[in-house]
Amino acid sequence: MELGTRIDGIFDLYNYFDSVIVTDEKGIIRYYSNMREDLYQPDLKDIIGHTILELHPELTEDTSSIMQVLKTGVPVYNQLETWYNRDGTGVTNLYNTIPLIQSGKIVGAVDISRAVNSGKERPSITLSDEKTELYKSEDIIGNSEAMRNLKDSLPQIARTDSSVLIYGETGTGKELFAQAIHTSGKRSKKRFVSYNCAAIPVTLLEGILFGTVKGGFTGAENRQGLFEAANGGTLFLDEINSMDMAMQAKLLKAIEEKRIMRVGGTEPIDIDVKIISAMNRDPYECLEAGVIREDLFYRLNVVNLRIPPLREREGDLDLLTRHFIYKYNVKLNRRVMGLDGETKKIFETYQWPGNVRELQNVIEGAFNMTGFNQIRKENLPEYLRKAVGNPSGGRSHIYIDDDEGKSLKEKMAQAESRLIRHALEGSSTVAEAARKLKISKQDMAYKMKKYNLTK
Repeated sequence: MELGTRIDGIFDLYNYFDSVIVTDEKGIIRYYSNMREDLYQPDLKDIIGHTILELHPELTEDTSSIMQVLKTGVPVYNQLETWYNRDGTGVTNLYNTIPLIQSGKIVGAVDISRAVNSGKERPSITLSDEKTELYKSEDIIGNSEAMRNLKDSLPQIARTDSSVLIYGETGTGKELFAQAIHTSGKRSKKRFVSYNCAAIPVTLLEGILFGTVKGGFTGAENRQGLFEAANGGTLFLDEINSMDMAMQAKLLKAIEEKRIMRVGGTEPIDIDVKIISAMNRDPYECLEAGVIREDLFYRLNVVNLRIPPLREREGDLDLLTRHFIYKYNVKLNRRVMGLDGETKKIFETYQWPGNVRELQNVIEGAFNMTGFNQIRKENLPEYLRKAVGNPSGGRSHIYIDDDEGKSLKEKMAQAESRLIRHALEGSSTVAEAARKLKISKQDMAYKMKKYNLTK
């Protein structure tokens, strides 16, 4: 069967589509049709003869429907998938992918999709202006000693242009502190620009940070990057440790020289930006693991802030609980007075691995489940109810040898090794295990080597 010549009948199944891709059994594109040039303007020479993974590096063999259908032979219907243009704009498609089978063998696949967004979205970017309400230091809720000390330090930090590195577990409020630094200082009248470095493929990151010039590459337009957008203000780069090493070198150069060059451009652009970056893992552990350049690390880590997890903030749990109950009473027009005794005990014994964000989501969810004036145990998510009496906070136990001769560091290493082994045993790939542990593949490889683990 000649691919691309017998697909017309398939289209009768659908009354509307924007693009069609036909591949051979290796995933190489042999036919392509695009009805939405306002969203995507590739040349056929850049499409035909390439695989979907080459065109969209943000996809993998596990996340690409085409590669999965070629592997399994099972059709995929009515699924959502987001990919990004070279300028960083995102396009979300509703797609159907069908295997082409001849004589019992998979010889290719047909992917039919239609766009469900405007193509204007730029992922995980916050651009403030004079009307944007940003957090201030007084908006940070916490009366524990650690939080009081942090809030007291913000005005002093905000007075200088020194780089700030914020470290805190997921959900501790790193961007809240970054915004509070911005609004406490001389740059408060300028823009605060926030970007999550883990949210987009490295191939697109340079254009997003530094901007692009029309004609610089296929589909490129004149577009300012985040450094230009934040000029005179603050640029907050979250999950900086997820950035590719080559991109880290370019970022370091831009910070040190205080100038950038748009992708495809020839003229340097001077920039004046206060850099605040953040990690959800210990910065020195990231340095040891080799996931961040040493020179960039010390350039970013001029001022270091550690945001304590909720379990270390004595007294703040009750304060935050009352705050979120008040918030959702106003938002949802309810009159919930608080937690009943059993629920309060659960809240106090649970370890809150998702920190303040998890607490807020749990309370919002409980508001949707309760018809009473108190939040009860049955209004909580199942995983939280099961966590009662489990000192590991609802997670499977990782037993550590009770050897008094071992140091705390040795016992922590033992626990980490067993957690990684457990994740590997319950995953089909190393990448899947890394995702479960919420660490990068590079970091997973480093730790597997460190503990002599194999998949």
